[in-house]
Amino acid sequence: MPNIVSDAGLQTRAGQWWDSIPFLTSAVVIVCGVIYLICLLIGYDSFYEVCFLPEAIVSHFQVYRIYTSIIFHGSLLHVLFNMLALVPLGSELERIMGSIRLLYTIILLATSNAIFHLIIALVVAHNPFHPFEHLMNECAIGFSGILFSMIVIETSLSGVQSRSVFGLFNVPAKWYAFILLVVFQLLMTNVSLLGHLCGILSGFAYTFGLFNFLIPGPSFYTAIESSSWLASCVRRPKFILCSGGNPSAYIPTYTAQNSSSSALFSGNIWRNLSSWMPQRGTTAQPAQDDPRFPGRGRTLGSVQNTAVNSDSNLQARLLDNSRPTSPSDIAAGGAGERLSNERRLQVNDAVAVGAGGYPLPQMPQVASEEQIQKLLSMGFERTQVEVAIAAADGDLNVAVEILMSQQG
Repeated sequence: MPNIVSDAGLQTRAGQWWDSIPFLTSAVVIVCGVIYLICLLIGYDSFYEVCFLPEAIVSHFQVYRIYTSIIFHGSLLHVLFNMLALVPLGSELERIMGSIRLLYTIILLATSNAIFHLIIALVVAHNPFHPFEHLMNECAIGFSGILFSMIVIETSLSGVQSRSVFGLFNVPAKWYAFILLVVFQLLMTNVSLLGHLCGILSGFAYTFGLFNFLIPGPSFYTAIESSSWLASCVRRPKFILCSGGNPSAYIPTYTAQNSSSSALFSGNIWRNLSSWMPQRGTTAQPAQDDPRFPGRGRTLGSVQNTAVNSDSNLQARLLDNSRPTSPSDIAAGGAGERLSNERRLQVNDAVAVGAGGYPLPQMPQVASEEQIQKLLSMGFERTQVEVAIAAADGDLNVAVEILMSQQG
């Protein structure tokens, strides 16, 4: 007879694991999974009609292929592997960016991937020395191009200097995505080298700020989130607001393993596969927000100092001073409010006072270009960023609070 207790426990833990996946990430998994299931049931395999085909886009202007190609998959292993990779990557980025911001980012990355793919295919196929015309007729489908872009972005956000490839060896973080590109190309058949390479290029272009002029300000996402047609989605517990928190103020995290990298592509692969399943006796821990992407900032399996976590939780709320705080947020942020008051005192008391009651002279903090670029990625003006960093004495968290208080 089956073990009822273990079966119920596994089912419960699977449900908890699914509930821990944020709104947009779970929606993408459902869409891709349902599309593959429907194609399997009706026997549809004419992927040539929906795949990314440079020749069809250039000759017949079938731009719909840019977006249909990322949600169709050719086999069960194809969709399964891509979705398992998306869960940790998408969840981490969604908790940092917010659901709507991540959706916009995915659309932006899909478009830029297609543009890079078209340019490279056209140049290589029509070069006068040794043309490779087959690139114009290469049919590519799957979400893996977006995943490679996410790998680059997540690696940049983590700030680590090296990454482990399946727990076998470490590589410099800046070469991590390229190493994965080579490994997958060698281990798997029928893999689109150009599609994955364009995903990496789009990821680096995003992290280097080349798409900043295409990224709207916070008011754009706030307007979408406050629209009536999206109200039913925003009210869902797993939906994460771009302005710094979700309505229910709780998305559980069930892994106790501290993981600054994606759970699929670094560390021991078997340990990471098991980390996707919820572990008992752990509690949700908010992760510290990256200043480039304001959001709730909950990292998978992040276990940090309590004071740092509380401060990070408050910082996310401070990014939206205009939104009234719900009672659940007030209850959840008790310890954080005290830390927030201390941080506000640091911002307001811009001039230190000596023992004799006279202001102490302070040298202005010179902002580094890296700090400026991080805040420029959030949509602030350069002049305001430089002044805020100087006033915050180089502390980016305090500088964000200053900038947001000025906008409020």
